[in-house]
Formats: sequence, structure tokens, C-alpha cells
Amino acid sequence: MQQRRTFLSHTGQWLLGAASLHGWAGPAGAQARQRVAIAVPGPGNLLFLPITLAGKLGMDRAEGIELDIRYVGGGPQAYRDMLERNTDFAAGGLAALALQKLSGKPVVGIVPTTRVPAYTLLVRMDLKGKVKSIQDLDGKVVGVKGHVPGGRSTSQLFAEYVMARGAGSQADAVNYVSVGQNYDNQHAALASGTVDAIMGDEPFATRLVKEKVAFVLADYHDLETTRQQMGGLFLNGSVATRDDVIASRPELVEKVVRTITRTLVWINSHTARDMVDALGLQDPKEQAALFDVLKVQKRIYSPDGLISDSQVASVTRFLHATEHTPAARAFDVKTLINARWAGSAP
Repeated sequence: MQQRRTFLSHTGQWLLGAASLHGWAGPAGAQARQRVAIAVPGPGNLLFLPITLAGKLGMDRAEGIELDIRYVGGGPQAYRDMLERNTDFAAGGLAALALQKLSGKPVVGIVPTTRVPAYTLLVRMDLKGKVKSIQDLDGKVVGVKGHVPGGRSTSQLFAEYVMARGAGSQADAVNYVSVGQNYDNQHAALASGTVDAIMGDEPFATRLVKEKVAFVLADYHDLETTRQQMGGLFLNGSVATRDDVIASRPELVEKVVRTITRTLVWINSHTARDMVDALGLQDPKEQAALFDVLKVQKRIYSPDGLISDSQVASVTRFLHATEHTPAARAFDVKTLINARWAGSAP
């Protein structure tokens, strides 16, 4: 751990000078960089923004790699791409990764991106006044990120969790449909009436509210609220790989982890405006929505990339509350994690 703290200290100092040079490639720049394919829900999902930022800031190139980000419709799809060997890494919710493990898949979590659920429960605008609480969603259609054989998305698991806790409803009291992982799809699902609500992502939710397509029923970004509702902070967004990648190419796993960690340290020491500027977004509405969210919610991200035992324990409790098989009830999410490179925290 002392070596880990020393690395973070030096990294924080180095980033202040290097991060402004978004195309900086570091000492490895003169060498051939290895392209590393990673499947990521998106584009534009706040949970996984550090991965996009890593490429924009040159954090990957500083490690001698180049991230090849392949956007997909949700965490389960990202994990499927990784398991089908289209990529060697994937990003998604840790609870959804646990479902993959429970179904026998060789998956391992290696570094976090966030420490709260970071979802916004939206309801379409024409239901304002009719849907005033989570209980009012009984019998309605709720949009979540799509699932694949082997597991549901974390957004669906979370929707089931809040329905059961907030309304005393059963998980099947609402109908779940896939709405995709981008703004256009979520806008279309709400505006057309295909869904009544969405367990949505930022910054899409902010845009949908501004455009009066939906209103916020509940928000799950605040750290203190998460502690109260989940019994502690909650490791949601994370990066994963396969067992065989760890066994055969541990040095590559280390480079990917260090890339994400460098980026998280940079985020922690920079402003929301710095983040938006670094991304170089072309759409003014997209820029404005992202800035509006980040200036309030930037604390959703892990500040150092350490894997917190207490946050993982929150995911274990969450999994036990949403999955009722004997195997799930006995599963400890900590066994899903390899903290060799990211390091662990209490």
C-alpha cells in the first residue's frame, strides 16, 4: 500500500503539468503503442466518462497503449463482447458483472470508475401529477439498459431494488424493456410513450428534463444519500477483464489499470469545466448538459482508483437483495475483484 500511495502522490504532481497537453504521449510515445480494445456503454454515459477522458488526455499513451473504445448498448453487451473475445476489457456495473460470474463466466473486476449508483429515475412528462412516487410505477413500463443471456443490467437490478424498497413492490410489478445507451434512444423511448419511465443516465437525464420530455422522480448521485440508502458508498461503474488475460498478460492489465487511475486522479484535481473542455464536444447542447451535471456531481467518481472493501460490501448486500437463488445469496462480490494493480482501501 505504501508503494501505491507513493505512486498516487507522484502521479498527482505529474498530471498537473502533463494533462494540459492532451495529446502528450509520454516516454513511450516514440515506441509502437499497443492498441487495447475495450467495450464501453455509451457514448456519453457519465459512469464511464473517465475511459473516454483517458484517451483525450493521453493517459493511455503515457502507459504505452492506445485505448480502442467500442461503444455498446449497456454493460451486459460490453461483457458479452469481452467474453466473445471481440475485446479483452469491458466496462459496466459491478453488480451486472457479478451475475456474469454467477453464470459461470470467467470475469474479473480490476478498477472502479464510480462510488455511487449514478442513476436518475425519470418519468415521461405527460405523467406528471399522476406518478408522484415510486409506488405509482406499478404496472407501468420502465426502460433499462438491455440484457443478454447470463445477466440483467445493473440499471435493471437497481430499478428492481428501489421498487422493492421504496414501494414495497415486487420486482415484476413493472415491465422492463431495453432503451439503449445513448441520448437519442432514451429520448425516443420517452417521447413516443414506449416507456413510462427510465432508470436513466447522466448527462442524458439533464437534457431530457430541460427539453421537458421527462421529470425527475428520484436521483441517485449524492454521496450522503447513497450512504443512507445503500448502507455505504456503492462501487457501480468498473472495468473488467477475463481470467485468461490476467493469467497471460498481467503487464497489459497493469497498464490499463494505471491509465484509468491516472485519469481518476486528474478528475479529482480538476474542475468540471476542465473536464468538458478536455472532451472537446462539438454539440453545444451536449456540452451544456454535461457541464451542468459535472459541476454538481463530479464527486461520483473514485478519487484514486482504489478498490474499497466497504463499497464492494455494499454491492454484495445489493446483490443479495435483488437475487434470490442460493448461489447468489452465498456470493461475496469481493471474490470477483482482483485489486493487485488498483490497490485496496478500507
